[in-house]
Amino acid sequence: MTVPMGVEEEFHIVDVETRMLAARAHEVLDGLPDRGFTTEFLQSAVETNSGVHTSLDSLHADLARSRRTLVDAAAPLGLAVVAAGTAPLARMGSVDVTPDPRYLRMAEEYRTVADEQLICGVQFHVDVPDRDTAVRAMCLVSPWLPTLLALSASSPFCLGADTGYASWRTMLWQRWPTSGPAGCFGSAAAYDAAVARLIRSGVITDAGMVYYDIRPSAHQPTLELRVCDACPRVETAVMIAGLFRALVVDACETVRRFSGCPHSLQPWLRAMTWRAARSGLDGRLVDPVTGLERPACAVVRSLLARLRPALEEFGDWETVSALAEQTLGLGDVAHRLRRVAADGGLTAAVDFLIARTRANPAVIGPRARIDGRSLSARCRRTRAARLAAHRSGALLRRTSRIRGRTDRTPAADGQSYAGNGDPTTATVLPAPLERR
Repeated sequence: MTVPMGVEEEFHIVDVETRMLAARAHEVLDGLPDRGFTTEFLQSAVETNSGVHTSLDSLHADLARSRRTLVDAAAPLGLAVVAAGTAPLARMGSVDVTPDPRYLRMAEEYRTVADEQLICGVQFHVDVPDRDTAVRAMCLVSPWLPTLLALSASSPFCLGADTGYASWRTMLWQRWPTSGPAGCFGSAAAYDAAVARLIRSGVITDAGMVYYDIRPSAHQPTLELRVCDACPRVETAVMIAGLFRALVVDACETVRRFSGCPHSLQPWLRAMTWRAARSGLDGRLVDPVTGLERPACAVVRSLLARLRPALEEFGDWETVSALAEQTLGLGDVAHRLRRVAADGGLTAAVDFLIARTRANPAVIGPRARIDGRSLSARCRRTRAARLAAHRSGALLRRTSRIRGRTDRTPAADGQSYAGNGDPTTATVLPAPLERR
């Protein structure tokens, strides 16, 4: 089986000397190819658009190549790039909106919500058979999205302060009127009618402003995941791409085999997302199956076990499970950033992100097999210590308080996935289907 996928990554632009967020994206873009790179809402961010891929190895190579190109374009300007939900050091009012009519209208309408949009995420696209299937499948996938968010959590600092969250980007992002969990819809027509009503209400101006955590793409035959922080390590993005593809494929198969969209409502889905944003991997997550809190390690491994048949079918099991165990063993980026900042301040935290954002030549295929047992033991040994330090506020006290182009074009090696209902309910994913 081959199911295409693609990724859009967003990157902060920072000044190498000050480590502050810099509104110089247009200068960086001037040194980049016309294809595969574009501006974002604010002039402090650049987006890269991958090609369409069927294997994680080729996706990894594409993302690594884009990062190297972006780093090389920024370096001569005294700039660096950071893949993280937030840049630790920034000042309000220091970043201009990209001079595009649509963006300027948004800045005027949403005011402080737009001004404080100093965040970066990563979006994942997976092909689906048709739009009706996409809309029904997103209902089945939604309960597991907080787990994917926890795996990506990389934004504990904002405007020079420790927010106490693993993903502060999530909290900023959810202030937009159409962000957060998607509702359940029985058909594409029902979903499109809901979007049309939102536009008629005047709350949003176009379908591109529907910022649900997951949504059917308006321009491609895909489901798009939007819940994750930008990932400092390219391998993390690849791991989440593999997990999301497996989730979508299982959900689409469930939709195919059942009439309608089988589901049980979860009115606490927004609360599950808050829990993941608050704790990341260093606390507890809400288990989508039971609705009860469990250690994050246990919920991630439950997701892996559920998706193993689909991951094996794509040849992704060894890669994704190894990367997941590595992530659990190391802890999320938010936790590591706090440790770095406790020792060297927020400038050291920015340097950590710059170094991790540079694509490394790591192999992610079967040759990169990791001893999951030792990492699992490490996760168990260190989890209690991390929780105790976090809850006591020790890291918080030790951390100092410091205060172009808008077209979306195909990536160099092929197509691009870039593209220009309101109840907070979702569904529990049925048991994985047996694959023959």
